[in-house]
Amino acid sequence: MENTYRQFIEQSVEFPQDAFEVKNDALQFHGIDLMALVKEYGTPLKLNYLPSIGQQIEKARRYFDKAIDQLHYRGNYTYCYCTKSSHFSFVLDEVLKSNVELETSSAYDIYILRRLFEQGKINKETLLVHNGYKRELYAQLIADLINDGFNSVPVLDNQKELELFKTMVTKPCNIGIRIATGEEPQSNYYTARLGLRHRRIQSFYEEHIADSELFNLKMLHFFIDNGIEDSLYYWNELDKCLGVYCKLKRVCPTLDSLNIGGGFPVKQSLAEEFDYKSLTFEIVSHIKRFCEKEDIEEPNLLTEFGSYTVAESGATIYSIIDQKKQNDVEWWNMIDSSFITTLPDSWAINKRFILLAINNWDEPYERVNLGGLTCDNQDYYNVEAHVNNIYLPKYNEAKPLCIGFFNTGAYQNALGGYGGIQHCLIPSPKQILVERDEKGQLKTSLFAPEQGPESMLKTLGY
Repeated sequence: MENTYRQFIEQSVEFPQDAFEVKNDALQFHGIDLMALVKEYGTPLKLNYLPSIGQQIEKARRYFDKAIDQLHYRGNYTYCYCTKSSHFSFVLDEVLKSNVELETSSAYDIYILRRLFEQGKINKETLLVHNGYKRELYAQLIADLINDGFNSVPVLDNQKELELFKTMVTKPCNIGIRIATGEEPQSNYYTARLGLRHRRIQSFYEEHIADSELFNLKMLHFFIDNGIEDSLYYWNELDKCLGVYCKLKRVCPTLDSLNIGGGFPVKQSLAEEFDYKSLTFEIVSHIKRFCEKEDIEEPNLLTEFGSYTVAESGATIYSIIDQKKQNDVEWWNMIDSSFITTLPDSWAINKRFILLAINNWDEPYERVNLGGLTCDNQDYYNVEAHVNNIYLPKYNEAKPLCIGFFNTGAYQNALGGYGGIQHCLIPSPKQILVERDEKGQLKTSLFAPEQGPESMLKTLGY
């Protein structure tokens, strides 16, 4: 008798776990009957389980608060949501229920902030951290916030930005400086393009900020592209940043905050396990030890968690519409959408997501490749993060198979050009929101239907 797909998964990884379990031959996600969703809305579809967002925020807060308490760390902790991970209103609404602060990356973020203020979802005390390279429009919109009394902290990416703000800001304000970090050895470049060189930061402060009546240097911003990780590379870069902070603190009494940027890692496979609690404890302990050695008071800590906040809320579901045998060893399962348009990170940077069958768990399994609908050779997915192959229940036309990619809630809609023109005019899939009511019962709603030809033709000028 052939092993079933359920047996294969249980032998490969610890299962069930976290948000995943199987009932009646089908996968449940956060208690959601995914096949019931498929029957109601069809595929392809994207769903967001909104309660996951608040749960992630509260977990991170507990990790940091506990570490600060146990270590008698003298600074406090602030959680910022990085809006570029997902700008959707349903995400910001859920994030702001947890009373977080916000971080922006571009000029059009500011229009969202203004709308949130008009709706009473943020106030002028909400901390707004402004990162990114600032051209004149972005700088002016930030300055307008400052002049209107908002708690905005522009983080300088380069020296020219300060000159821009000098011509725009009329009220005293806090500012930050981003430190340029080194990249990992296998990178194509040595130093991140954003931020000021660490050897230049103190002289820049002394020459241009120290005597200013408008600007108080409040924050040093440290960002690693890979996010927070337990690696020699991360600790070395953090030490360089702390060295800059301690030297700067000796000449800058207003400096009291360190934004450690980046974010916690997000699972790409059910085989991955991250000890967030221990990682947080080590970060806080590392900073405390460094500052004690330098006889500098520990800084307040800020994080900008984007992917960690929203990734695990998202799932993307497809139907297998056909199977093609192209040679003696390759079977191609064709999905009813495109990876290039709906999971662009899988194509652009070879990012992996948790992939599981939605139904037919008690059927035999086989090794397959997954192909998208576009005519592009790169529109495929054929590697799992933990087994270097893809195994799914055997294709059976009489038992249509659905598959799901999980932890897709960050970046994919924006990178795929949500609502715009997609490669080969493949439509954007429908978007489903899943929430819980006051009694804990699941409720679903259609946020957006599948993109139709009318919107495409209008965008294309027809």
